[in-house]
Amino acid sequence: MTRAQQTLSVLLLVSSLYLSLYLGLVPLNETVQNEIIPVLPFWAIICFGAYLLGRLGLAIFTFNDVPEAHAELQKEIELAKVELRQGKVDID
Repeated sequence: MTRAQQTLSVLLLVSSLYLSLYLGLVPLNETVQNEIIPVLPFWAIICFGAYLLGRLGLAIFTFNDVPEAHAELQKEIELAKVELRQGKVDID
């Protein structure tokens, strides 16, 4: 099963569960049915956004500088400048 099929099946399962709760096919307390179930999608979107922001913040906080990659990139830039100058291209 591919990742797209897994994602689609999970989304279908969650949406069918929510629809059965929203339409009242599953007997629940009246307060839960009228006040909590209708706002679940908004709550899920807010929680998902908070999770993504936290994950992004953690990734930025733990971002590692790589001095070796910087040095390698500088060498490649100098090599490209030399090759362009040999091709009589003005780069400065």
